[in-house]
Amino acid sequence: MPGYFVHNGQLFREGKAVISPDNRSFRYGDGLFETIRVVKEKIIFKELHFERLLQGMRLLQLSIPEFFTPAHLEDDILSLCEKNRIGDSAVIRMVVFRSNGGLYDLEDLRPNYIIQGTALPAPPTATEPSEGLVVDICPEATKACNIFSKIKSNNFLPYVMAALYARQNGLDDALVLNQYGRVADATIANVFWIKNGTICTPPLSEGGIAGVTRQYLLQKLPQSGFTVREQPLTPEDLQEADEVFLTNVIKGVRSVGRWRQARYSGDITKAIRRLILELWK
Repeated sequence: MPGYFVHNGQLFREGKAVISPDNRSFRYGDGLFETIRVVKEKIIFKELHFERLLQGMRLLQLSIPEFFTPAHLEDDILSLCEKNRIGDSAVIRMVVFRSNGGLYDLEDLRPNYIIQGTALPAPPTATEPSEGLVVDICPEATKACNIFSKIKSNNFLPYVMAALYARQNGLDDALVLNQYGRVADATIANVFWIKNGTICTPPLSEGGIAGVTRQYLLQKLPQSGFTVREQPLTPEDLQEADEVFLTNVIKGVRSVGRWRQARYSGDITKAIRRLILELWK
């Protein structure tokens, strides 16, 4: 049975065409998106998601209408989940893009949006593969460090190419470097590493996306007794790390078991993973 999606607040059956060939997201990647986890009819990290989305829209100089509020978007998302019967466990993708127009002759800066939902298996448990993920660095796809690097842009090409590199080389994920040869993030995740009990992650000035799970952990970990630091991550740091883990809102916290010749334990990562799993109960 066909599902439904939301376009500018209205429900449509999947397969309905609602954008034109002049769509600016299609033409120029002019827009941004959010990937949201819904568990038991609750949006995980709701405030962080909507804060990031609105900050990104302001950065892209979109004219945000009065109705475009977190409460309105939450209603759209949960109504869609109810309509598609996926409220127990779902991933939501919300794409925001500028109204149609040429490259320079912009007259309408108002946002359009599409919300899609897909059922997911139940959230993962504290148990994960003991060997951990296998990752490496994608040598070709790099990110620039600028004020736009932190948003989830509709122009996602470096991550697409890094994901293809991972698949072609039998990896679970690939790390993306910035223009200085340091790690920005992974294809769909932020990167953390642990050395001598200190948990580190690259600052957003290194070109990585402002992940909501990353932001939550930066707030929560010090409250739970962990030492946390933001600092640049080099390949040499990866080689010398005790543990490495990746974070995103869909998978939570995932241990990395191997990067090239380096092998990692996952002892502290397991405790961090439990902090996220508590939110999914």
